[in-house]
Amino acid sequence: MSQRRRPAGGHAAQREGRRLALSAIFEADFGQVTPGRALERRIDDEGATDEAAAHARLVVAAVVAHRDTIDAQITLAAPQYPVTQLGRIDRALLRCALGELLHCPTTPTRVAIAEWVNLARTYSGEPARRLLNGVLGRVASDHVNEGGGDRHTGGSTGDSFDV
Repeated sequence: MSQRRRPAGGHAAQREGRRLALSAIFEADFGQVTPGRALERRIDDEGATDEAAAHARLVVAAVVAHRDTIDAQITLAAPQYPVTQLGRIDRALLRCALGELLHCPTTPTRVAIAEWVNLARTYSGEPARRLLNGVLGRVASDHVNEGGGDRHTGGSTGDSFDV
C-alpha cells in the first residue's frame, strides 16, 4: 500500500492532477491499457493526494467521454495539424486540455489554458506550447461566442492566450 504524500491544496493539487491525467491519456494512446486503468495505477504508484487524484479523474473522464468531439474541436481550430498525425504527447496534451477547458466548469478558462500551455512547454517544447495556446484560445473564444458562457477568469496566471 502506498503512502499518501503531504496534502497539496488548491492549485498545486490540480497541477499534479493535470500531470497525472496527461500521463494516463498518453499511455493509453499506445493501446495496451485503458486511460482509467493507467490513471489508477499512476495514482497508486505516485501516492497522489486525494485532491490531485480527483482532478485527474475528472480530466480523464472528460477525455474518455468526449474524445470524438474533442478531436473535432482540434480539427476545426487547427486543420493543418490532423489529430492522427500529431505526436502522441501533443495529442494527449490537446485532448486533456480541451477536456478540462470544455468539460470541467469549475476550472477558470484562463487557468486551464495557462496550465496546459505550461505543461506543453515542459513535456513537448515551444512548438507544442504555441499550438496549444492557439487551439485553446480559439476554442475558448468560439465557445463563448456560441453561447457556451464565459467562466470566471480566476485572476492573473502569468500567461495569456492569443485569440
